[in-house]
Amino acid sequence: MDNRKPPHDPDHLLEDLKKIQDLLDESGAEPPLLTESFEPDNIPLLSDVVTPAPQAPAPPAIQPVEPNAVPQSSELNRLDLELRAAAQLILQDVIDDFAPRIEAELQRRLEARMQRLLAQRKP
Repeated sequence: MDNRKPPHDPDHLLEDLKKIQDLLDESGAEPPLLTESFEPDNIPLLSDVVTPAPQAPAPPAIQPVEPNAVPQSSELNRLDLELRAAAQLILQDVIDDFAPRIEAELQRRLEARMQRLLAQRKP
């Protein structure tokens, strides 16, 4: 059996990364905006007295669940875990493929910057 990986197309890998990001992004919420004004008085301190939040009334008694609902839920959870594991493996493959290129580019830029700084230092 041949265990070699087929060559990856960078466009295809980028597409895979975007799909993985969408898959792993559960919240879908926008990042918080940093446009609110800062007021030091609004930051709670450890010395502030904190009152407990009001408790919601107790939920009604648990109703029996249909026997078929539990296996479907556990099956969905299992599939979700498998998909997430597969997505992480794909993401790791992409990282492994691009890491040497990124390191080489960073090294090239660092050396170029160092040469410019050394050239400026010499009178």
